[in-house]
Amino acid sequence: MHTPVLIVGAGPTGLTLAVDLARRGVPTLLVERAPALFPGSRGKGLQPRTLEVLDDLGVIDAVRAAGAPYPLMQSWENGERGARWDLVERSGADDPSVPYPDIWMLPQWRTQEILRARLREFGGEAVLGTALTGLTQDAERVTARLTGPDGTVRTVTADYLVAADGGRSTVRRAVGVPMVGETVDPHPALVADLRVTGLDRDDWHIWPAAPGGPLLLCPLPGTADFQLFAQFTDGVPDTSADGVRRTVAERTHLPAEAVTDVRWASDFRPRAALADRFRSGRVFLAGDAAHIHSPAGGQGLNTSVQDAYNLGWKLGQVLAHGAPAELLDSYEAERLPVAADVLDISTSLHRASAGTARESDRAPRRGERTEQLGVGYRGGPLSLETRTGLPGGALRAGDRAPDTPLPGGGRLFDVLRGPHFTLVAGGGEPPAVPAGVRTVRLDDWGPGLFLIRPDGYVGLATTDPADLAGYGAAVGLRG
Repeated sequence: MHTPVLIVGAGPTGLTLAVDLARRGVPTLLVERAPALFPGSRGKGLQPRTLEVLDDLGVIDAVRAAGAPYPLMQSWENGERGARWDLVERSGADDPSVPYPDIWMLPQWRTQEILRARLREFGGEAVLGTALTGLTQDAERVTARLTGPDGTVRTVTADYLVAADGGRSTVRRAVGVPMVGETVDPHPALVADLRVTGLDRDDWHIWPAAPGGPLLLCPLPGTADFQLFAQFTDGVPDTSADGVRRTVAERTHLPAEAVTDVRWASDFRPRAALADRFRSGRVFLAGDAAHIHSPAGGQGLNTSVQDAYNLGWKLGQVLAHGAPAELLDSYEAERLPVAADVLDISTSLHRASAGTARESDRAPRRGERTEQLGVGYRGGPLSLETRTGLPGGALRAGDRAPDTPLPGGGRLFDVLRGPHFTLVAGGGEPPAVPAGVRTVRLDDWGPGLFLIRPDGYVGLATTDPADLAGYGAAVGLRG
């Protein structure tokens, strides 16, 4: 069997990549060693930039319907309510350039369900219970050995393989890419999804001075569940149902029997780690296979989704549109520095919140540092800026293209949505463009031509239409 792209791991990263490639007409084989998709709520915060990605992939309505804004924090001590505050900085202004200004809460398992349903709309599927048990590659292809749930072994070849199989990535180890990092917090933590009585669902409840370490219970939208997070200053978390109940009873005013159901539980030690490189020959690392984050700040899932979003259009251009294979080199060049910066953010937020502040003015807040709208690729290999004398706040090559109302109605993101490039012309009518490139005139952007990549970043910013041909050839635009 041969497939253009073999994706190992059907978490948010692998599902996002499979959806993006499916809409580009690029066949994939998506395999997951577990017998079912990940069942927990772990990565429950979708940042504004990730919401834009999900809009482009056609699932934003489902995401908005199933999720909710972050609740306020409510502290407890000795069975009494204490301070109440906001963990996130909410946008008070109506900014047309940012359609989704605030972080959105959605359990990770629900995000995966939504992406899987979208993949099925394109005729794709995740093959569950199938593990990668062998891997070799040469200059022409990757050869993988896959073992199914019944022990059947088959060999699959692929033009490219993408490792989206998590922090303990089998693929990363198979290709010998080291990952270097540190323990962010020496104390272990317990995370679980449970159902509990005697607690309202209006707030995110926190017992900051609980014996043994802080405990938090967050109501999960669209469900009857709460997500439990508990730090342990001593001992090892007990992930059994009785252990979870005991932890709740010891640290809150709720009795053990208030926990009526423990649906999923896991323990971990917060770590930060980064792979030395994101590519080895025809194998790419994405998501937790390439970078591991503390959960603080809600960065891990979001950075992973955007890895897939960055890689997807490039694989599509190479495999379906004849772009030079060198285009794929830009994946590591663009995403590795972003991942390194995000690791710094999540680590600093985790350490700032160590012990968890008991008053609202001491609680670390999430906002501009974590929403990822400022992530860009200025100076990168696919960012060509030919204009000079620009003012400080000017939109430049490498920047995220801001949403903008269109003169005839609608918004720019309506034009950008889809797997194509878009040329925005300011100060005049758009010139002739290659087939498949959409055009729009936006005088508000000032004079110039802005070629927007399929992932919503300005690739080329110029005043000379002749620059379009050279840039277009490098990214697989013909004509």
